[in-house]
Amino acid sequence: MTTLAIVGATGAVGTVMIDIINARETVPWSEIRLIASPRSAGKRLTVRGREIEVVALAPEAFDGIDIAMFDVPDEISAEWAPVAVSRGAIAVDNSGAFRMDPEVPLVVPEVNAEAAHTRPKGIVANPNCTTLSMMAALGALHRAFGLRELVVASYQAASGAGQDGIDRLRAELAAVAGKDVGNRRGDVAEALAAAGLSEDTPFGAPLALNVVPFAGSPKADGWTSEELKVRNESRKILDLPELKVSATCVRVPVITTHSLAVHATFAGPVDVATAHQVFAAQPSIVLVDEPEAKRFPTPADVVGEDPTYVGRVRQALDFPDTLDFFVCGDNLRKGAALNTYEIAEELVRS
Repeated sequence: MTTLAIVGATGAVGTVMIDIINARETVPWSEIRLIASPRSAGKRLTVRGREIEVVALAPEAFDGIDIAMFDVPDEISAEWAPVAVSRGAIAVDNSGAFRMDPEVPLVVPEVNAEAAHTRPKGIVANPNCTTLSMMAALGALHRAFGLRELVVASYQAASGAGQDGIDRLRAELAAVAGKDVGNRRGDVAEALAAAGLSEDTPFGAPLALNVVPFAGSPKADGWTSEELKVRNESRKILDLPELKVSATCVRVPVITTHSLAVHATFAGPVDVATAHQVFAAQPSIVLVDEPEAKRFPTPADVVGEDPTYVGRVRQALDFPDTLDFFVCGDNLRKGAALNTYEIAEELVRS
């Protein structure tokens, strides 16, 4: 048996990690240690029917730990993941601190599980939630057809901006509920101001009754950090360093679950029937694709679910060897906590 630590156990994703562990029929852990900031130390959380006291983040908190899962801000991971390694643990990090480090594997177990076992720094990174939402589907198609080019439009939930994003969207929805707004320029903003909501938002514009074509932070030449993550992380996970990728990341008024419209070009002919077979063969993918019945994935149907949901699969009319499809994934589960946990279980099997 192996010992596991959850660093950031009281946070949003840490809480989901505990829920995932509690839902498992069996787990390979002889001990589970909960670690968080000093202000959360002393709290007691129930894990697999037993109350466990949260301990403060400190070097000695990692003594005797085999695998430490981190769900903390980048700067905390950058400082403390190497500390965990120095105390004998393998660090599985959900932040962006190590994703593009050439000596740190970026792992999605359904796609590149073997990479988790080559880790010069003792650290394994978990991809960004947007990349993860499509990666099980893309990895399966790449194995079948050989991916060559990728164009993605993401429709990202407010929870991707953290608890501040969730709180802001809920406040905006309450401010416009029952109001006759959305009919003229500026009336949504006026309703928010009347409700006492500041113009300073995590989204840069009202999100209620709106979409915002910007997610992440600004980068060179008009790109955002989220769009560059989709490009760079897809290349690394699929081991396709020259993969052509273009992404547009959009924030939408959904609390949890990211959606993506994917336009993927392959090395040779593709067809919908074979793509359906590829998707249906993957245990972590649910295919919902009945256009005549208007059955397809939506965030409302996928939130709280572990699998990736795929639908609207079409062979592109004007682009050879290309498939278009729509994918939804819960960004707090598969997009963060679940994949991190699945990496940890993969490491146990090594």
